[in-house]
Amino acid sequence: MARVTPGRHGWQLERTSAELYERLLVPTVTLPWAHDLVDRVGLRPGERVLDVACGTGAVARVAAPDVGEGGRVAALDVNRGMLAVGRSLPPPAGASIEWHEGSADALPFGDCEFDVVLCQLGLQFFPDGPAALRELRRVLAAGGRAGVSVYSSIDRNPAARALASALDRQFADGASSAKRSEHALADPQQLRESFAMAGFVGVEIQTVTQTVRFASVDEWVRIQLSATPLAALVADRDVTRRERVVVSLSTAVGEAMTDFASDNAFVFPQEAHVVLASASPA
Repeated sequence: MARVTPGRHGWQLERTSAELYERLLVPTVTLPWAHDLVDRVGLRPGERVLDVACGTGAVARVAAPDVGEGGRVAALDVNRGMLAVGRSLPPPAGASIEWHEGSADALPFGDCEFDVVLCQLGLQFFPDGPAALRELRRVLAAGGRAGVSVYSSIDRNPAARALASALDRQFADGASSAKRSEHALADPQQLRESFAMAGFVGVEIQTVTQTVRFASVDEWVRIQLSATPLAALVADRDVTRRERVVVSLSTAVGEAMTDFASDNAFVFPQEAHVVLASASPA
């Protein structure tokens, strides 16, 4: 299915949203967070790793060289388009990636099948988060490790906050719900309790900041309206009307983010909580 793709001089219909996500968001946002998550968990050669809500597979591709050819990397997502893009990419070194279509709250794997489970910036979107956490714990071997990241409060993420406010003014109150939902699990105590209730032990929460860089505010806003769920807000508008929305939103975000924007760059902090936990030893 065609989606709008941002161009230097406007909008073009040429790529799917999953392709846009891989091309525009993975290098600048998803991949740096993937490296951070995998490094914090610390993978070892030969380990069996599951990447839940894998998208196009950034975490899985980072994990594969660490576990090596003797290890295993499985990547799971409900989005068939994301999986198709992931499969189409050149395979990384190390373990071959297995691609699975499925839901986090009903994982198609056996008990204790993995040494490490990872979930990057996806838990907040699961319809049944507690069930998903119980599933992550179920498939984790005794003494195994989990690494899960979620965005922190939107008030600690200035670009997201500026865009959310601009969306509500541009459209109507509630238009920013998709953007705000990215920050739905921002309470560290709630996270800690949720993991404990799912059966994890040794729960540790680390708050991490990455520096995100785009060429301009305009580029970032265009990507948000084409490669994320926010695309639904302009899906029924023609090119001219889309362009008006982008210009209006870019102006509003730029005015709110003057400390982070210059003539040739838009550079801002992005904060997330990384939960590290374990399964009880046998």
